Amino acid sequence: MRITEKGQVTIPVEVRRRLGLSPGDEVEFVLEGNGARVVRAATEPSRGQRLVERLRGRTTTSMSTDEIMELTRGDDDDC
Repeated sequence: MRITEKGQVTIPVEVRRRLGLSPGDEVEFVLEGNGARVVRAATEPSRGQRLVERLRGRTTTSMSTDEIMELTRGDDDDC
């Protein structure tokens, strides 16, 4: 493959699949001798991800998911 003027290369789809890489994932280049390896970057979870994890499974209501969705969607008769 060819390197662009900006230094970019395209990771082949089969390599992305095998590594489980998706758009937006971060990778690192590890230099080895006169070559390099591409590895998934060790990233910290975002603030939003930490918040969701902290709140996951902490409900105190006995409402079903359908009841909660109906409540958040509001009454369509008011339109």
